[in-house]
Amino acid sequence: MTEAMVEKVFASVLGGMEMLSIALGDRLGFYALLAEGPLTAGDLAAKAGTDPRWTREWLEQQAVVGYVTVTDERFALAPGAAETLAQPEALTTMAPAARMIAAAGAQWTRIADGARTGAGLGWQEYGPDMRESQAELNRPPLEQLLPDSWLAQALPDVHRRLAAGEPLLVADVGCGGGWASIGLARRWPSATVHAYDVDGPSVELARSNVERAGLADRVTVHEQDIAAEPPGQTYDLALAVECIHDMPRPVPVLAAMRQMAGEDGHVLVVDEKVADEFTPPGDEVEQLMYGYSILICLPDGMSGAESAATGTVIRRSMMQRYAREAGFADAEVLPVEHDLWRFYALTR
Repeated sequence: MTEAMVEKVFASVLGGMEMLSIALGDRLGFYALLAEGPLTAGDLAAKAGTDPRWTREWLEQQAVVGYVTVTDERFALAPGAAETLAQPEALTTMAPAARMIAAAGAQWTRIADGARTGAGLGWQEYGPDMRESQAELNRPPLEQLLPDSWLAQALPDVHRRLAAGEPLLVADVGCGGGWASIGLARRWPSATVHAYDVDGPSVELARSNVERAGLADRVTVHEQDIAAEPPGQTYDLALAVECIHDMPRPVPVLAAMRQMAGEDGHVLVVDEKVADEFTPPGDEVEQLMYGYSILICLPDGMSGAESAATGTVIRRSMMQRYAREAGFADAEVLPVEHDLWRFYALTR
């Protein structure tokens, strides 16, 4: 038993080193440069502006673990590595996940301090790498899948109205980098989106992304706590993607979304797809969500006053309880297939 546990921990040590090596390669632009074609270590260092000796060591490490191949001193991405590590728009992108965990690891002593006191660690304290990597990881599905295929499955009436060119007003709550707003507005010219977030740097990031997308005429980003200051208008759709579990006080936010949807609007919540009960040992998704929770989401949620301390492992029954406490009749699970996210229609 001890030997098996040692092997398990050793495999985790190797995985942790690989993750940090990916974060470094992503930060330094190595994968994007290698995606253009094979390079010697000197060529890569010259193009990236890095030290040749360290660059060679990184390339050899990547070859040893299998992300890079080498022929005649020229290094190239292994099959599948470009789609996973060098194409940020691909649905298979994984490099931002490595940077996200690296950003959490950089704060591990402060996470430990917050665990002792119960004070947590606020989102801003994790730094820009955390904020940017979270946005980059969610960008491909929010741009490519949410506006059309997912919306058609989750809320066919809303999708039909948008496809017919009906002007609809959408609220994107907890917008982060703004990619759900951008995806919806780009796909549907008749949609106008009001995005909301309480994190100032995230609001600035979202505004910058909206500007670059050329959608500032139909997407407006607000730094606003909708629970304390609900918008004074109603929306055809109030949307919250992968953020309710992070909120210190999710019920008042859901109650505000209910008010924002009025009598005829829809409320759609997308959050983590974890098991219905705690039954260890868990599968890989459960392991992933608990890892995110102790490193990022629970410390962030606990940093707020009177926190519900939800964490990433937001089970179906918890979301349904929050919905009922917010004044909804239920949180109905919708038939949208995704490995990590569950879709809920909050019904009156």
